[in-house]
Amino acid sequence: SCTVKTCWMRLPSFRSIGDALISRYDGATRVIVPNNGIEAPMQRNDAATQKVAKRDRYNFELKPHNPAHKAPSAKDLVYLEPSPGFCEKNTRLSILGTHGRTCNEASNFVDGCDLMCCGRGFR
Repeated sequence: SCTVKTCWMRLPSFRSIGDALISRYDGATRVIVPNNGIEAPMQRNDAATQKVAKRDRYNFELKPHNPAHKAPSAKDLVYLEPSPGFCEKNTRLSILGTHGRTCNEASNFVDGCDLMCCGRGFR
């Protein structure tokens, strides 16, 4: 008798994907885009293919907001502006803040007092 084996690629577990995303999020780099914006994609004169290589797609490089930091790699997570604080009220951004909200003292999740009250204490 003969046996047939088939190989296929498999996704990692959901937990390992989440851990990798959290790791990248925690190490995200704030960047600036030079020349006041994104420029048009570069055109290549390659008769064999009209596809533009990913590394050549744009003719600019993201620069770290802090010049003391190294430039991000293609796999690094980057952001242009810091997220607003959701603990304090900000009417311009329609953020109500958390002051006066009811929290769950026994919870370690988003409804928990330590997290919801942003470490300011609670009554």
